[in-house]
Amino acid sequence: QVQLVESGGGSVQAGGSLRLSCAASGFTYNKYSMGWFRQAPGKEREGLAAIYSGGNTRYADSVKGRFTISRDNAKNTLYLQMNILKPEDTAMYYCAADSRPLPWWFVLNKNNYAYWGQGTQVTVSS
Repeated sequence: QVQLVESGGGSVQAGGSLRLSCAASGFTYNKYSMGWFRQAPGKEREGLAAIYSGGNTRYADSVKGRFTISRDNAKNTLYLQMNILKPEDTAMYYCAADSRPLPWWFVLNKNNYAYWGQGTQVTVSS
């Protein structure tokens, strides 16, 4: 079965960095579109970054220039490098996968992903 397991979350001061990982199993990882999302208490789940099977990426304006999504198809692992973290980045972070080559205008929409991890908490203090 499809399994996505996030790790790498934690507490960091504003301006710091974290790298999240998402270990994937149970599907042909290199053929799937992958995404990172986050959800803060009382807010909707927000799409942050996505990467296609071929490596093209898309970012939300809120993280463009600070966050970098990448994938290692040999290790079946997705990454999110987060730099210049801000208190408003505090949230639960999730990775997601879908077998379809989603159009670029849909690739950050949470409703278009079939599989989700359990999340990893990121807390940024000022």
